[in-house]
Amino acid sequence: MNMADQVLDIANHQPLVRPRDLEAQGISREHLLRLYRRGLLRRIARGVYTLVEATVPSGTICLLSALRFHGLTTQDPHEVWLAIGNKARRPAFDFPPVRTVRFSGLALSEGIEHHVVEGVRLAVYGAAKTVADCFKYRNKLGIDIAIEALRDSMKQRKTTIDEIHRYAKICRVARVIRPYLESIA
Repeated sequence: MNMADQVLDIANHQPLVRPRDLEAQGISREHLLRLYRRGLLRRIARGVYTLVEATVPSGTICLLSALRFHGLTTQDPHEVWLAIGNKARRPAFDFPPVRTVRFSGLALSEGIEHHVVEGVRLAVYGAAKTVADCFKYRNKLGIDIAIEALRDSMKQRKTTIDEIHRYAKICRVARVIRPYLESIA
């Protein structure tokens, strides 16, 4: 196996590759640049690379992963929950494990926040939108997770009842969430 294949093998097993990852295995950082110039790797930040097919530019972190990002759950999801459009292609990579859900219209485009984590720009739904999404997907996640997210978001002052209600209308769960909002108001 040549050096380029070794770098690609590393990139297949971890989502982000940095020069220090290669140097730890005795591989020169120059191989990252060569693969980048050949179009096999994508530079997502200075000194941070990923496989071209591993990027999901239109995906937004949602549901359990967004709850975890905002510190609104005790759950530790073993896969990244990613919202994509109805006609978008599912990401085709093995790591990290991804679970996609399909959103459309305003439910897909509203409430997105952009954060930079370790030099990588992430699109994550905000706390209020995530709470509303949890109620929309309560049959998949469980109503207890949705209620926990609602209580924690209010207790930690990450959102307001009005914001949650606004996104609940967009997600068409305003009637479902209303009794829970009234019980904590």
